[in-house]
Amino acid sequence: PAPALAAAAVVAVAAAFAARRLAKPQAPVVADAVVVPGGFPVPFEALAEAMPDPLLVVAGGGDRAQDGGAARIVFANAAARDLLRLTEDNPLLVQALRRPDALEAIEESLAGGPDRTVPFEAGGVQERIWRLSSTRLPGISGAGRIALVVLHDETDARRNERMRADFLANASHELRTPLASLTGFIETLRGAARDDEKARDRFLGIMAAQADRMGRLINDLLSLSRIELNEHIRPSGSCDLAMAVNDVVDAMGTIADAAKTRLDIRLSARGDAVILGDRDQILQVVQNLLDNALKYSPPDGKATVEVAHGLSLEQATAGDPASPRLGDPAGGRLPLVTPDRSDGQLYAVVRVTDQGPGMAREHLPRLAERFYRIEGQKSGERSGTGLGLAIVKHIVIRHRGGLMVESAPGRGTCFSAYFPLRPPVEPRPEAGQEPAAAAAALS
Repeated sequence: PAPALAAAAVVAVAAAFAARRLAKPQAPVVADAVVVPGGFPVPFEALAEAMPDPLLVVAGGGDRAQDGGAARIVFANAAARDLLRLTEDNPLLVQALRRPDALEAIEESLAGGPDRTVPFEAGGVQERIWRLSSTRLPGISGAGRIALVVLHDETDARRNERMRADFLANASHELRTPLASLTGFIETLRGAARDDEKARDRFLGIMAAQADRMGRLINDLLSLSRIELNEHIRPSGSCDLAMAVNDVVDAMGTIADAAKTRLDIRLSARGDAVILGDRDQILQVVQNLLDNALKYSPPDGKATVEVAHGLSLEQATAGDPASPRLGDPAGGRLPLVTPDRSDGQLYAVVRVTDQGPGMAREHLPRLAERFYRIEGQKSGERSGTGLGLAIVKHIVIRHRGGLMVESAPGRGTCFSAYFPLRPPVEPRPEAGQEPAAAAAALS
């Protein structure tokens, strides 16, 4: 029995030692860093900076009425600084958030209350919806009240819900009229016009036009829904605005000829108007604007398409300096989309001008609404779905650009869409070559 008891004791000690080793964390915390395999410490600040979600550490003082007593942000990672546009160290919490429900949730956490989760909508042109979570951190000696605030992006989920609801509402509303027309013509062809060849041919033509309109309406609704769904995601590619306009003009040349409308094209040189953008969506913007100009231009009229580059925000929003509509008291100029200001940002603009009937100033604010039409205006034989300018608006918002309209009754309309220019790309030095030498070699 003695050797058996000794062996059992050795096994028990070994098992206990193994259990303790397995219970230890794989990345032990040492001071303000995490030690990874190999013994290399990774600072907590580097981990927080790499997080995709905005993260804040908020410290609350004692008496809020005293100087420095209000809660302050003592740490913000890169995502939080970008979202809240923090430019100074340790800003006041009320200056950074400016949302009463969010401030209340954080104050409750600092006061020792339960963890809170509230919705948070960021300001700016792009609508972003976040879920803000506030948690009181355990007491740290001498540190006062500390709360950890994390924001999780829920924009995609909310947009999906709204996209389904909007699509059903818009489709059911706009498809009701053509469906009723198709049903009425089918009943007529089955009854009174069964043997009337002339009526049958005429009704079939109308039915084909209504079916075509329904198809275009559904395609435009789906396109608009997809654009709105990704509106908060900035495009990462680049596009030469002048070359995109040139491609659209080439594709729509036959339509302009059929409408007996002359196109006056004024483009920047290749490579001067390169913008940050999705080329397919930029093509859609130019196509929709030019399509409207051709629809409303009178026979033997002219539509002008111009591309300019290197403009400041003030210059881009100034509109067409040669516009005769600016002096008309019945007309006006109105920005439909204005981007968030960014110091030093330059823009490229595409202006599309027609000689159509124009619009009074009271119609301008609603032009980019879905299905909005001005009573009494005719767009020729080519009818639209009423979604073209809404699509343009949301593409411009996604590209962090702007949209402006100038118009006056009887004097035509000018739409200006402007987009941020791509920053200049610095040349990469070759292996073993200094940057200065590489720049000299390229020059």
